[in-house]
Amino acid sequence: MPSRPHRIVFANEKGGTGKSTTAVHVAVALAYRGARVVAFDLDHRQRTMCRYFENRSETADRRKVGLPTALCHVVEGVEAEEMEAIIAQEAAGADFVVIDTPGRDDPLARHSATTADTLVTPMNDSFVDFDLIGQVEGESFKVKKLSFYAELIWEARLKRSRTSIEQNRAQMDWVVVRNRTGYTEARNMARIEQALDEMSKRVGFRVAKGLSERVIYRELFPSGLTLLDKGQLGDLGTSHLVARQELRSLVLGLRLPDVGSPAKEAAGS
Repeated sequence: MPSRPHRIVFANEKGGTGKSTTAVHVAVALAYRGARVVAFDLDHRQRTMCRYFENRSETADRRKVGLPTALCHVVEGVEAEEMEAIIAQEAAGADFVVIDTPGRDDPLARHSATTADTLVTPMNDSFVDFDLIGQVEGESFKVKKLSFYAELIWEARLKRSRTSIEQNRAQMDWVVVRNRTGYTEARNMARIEQALDEMSKRVGFRVAKGLSERVIYRELFPSGLTLLDKGQLGDLGTSHLVARQELRSLVLGLRLPDVGSPAKEAAGS
């Protein structure tokens, strides 16, 4: 691993796309690999990601078990340079930095997106969410123009390509993650797939299948547990097992650097 932690940024200017849930599960999956993960929550009002990790710590203490986790910090009221200083200090020696951004236009969120090694943009499988990265024609559903957000990332990737050699950094990998695909009507899903395929060729992102809309994800928040903590979840139904496979497929699809050695899933299992 390079001396600089691999930075994974979960960014989408729309709320309700599953950013925080996805970020927590990916961070815990990396911790189970033996990686040291430090997380930064830029949504100081909702602080969903840090609340999730706080709940996780409380559950570990209450049950007297060891749960792989990430250290989480809330960042607020600072400029970009100050945030970078905080990250450099708090994530010294870390393997991965995970940044969860708010579901709105925010200066720190914009900055974070442009500094990502892996940029993850979760979206619900609808043209309402697709509008974040591109606009389509009303009749043909062909992409007619890039959105401001897609242009921002495009420019950041061009800038990165010019400095990657001198900074010893790889190119930014932008992954658009399709969440809640199981609840999309088949014809609409095909149209979205077509539009994403067209847009990915123009802008250069990859598409990965994410997490379906399953009740289990919402139920896990109060305990801070994840689908990887199988020894702590009790008897698992079919939906739990399918959801866990979704998560594993997502983590593989992100193509993150290997680090450490895999730990046993689910302390006590």
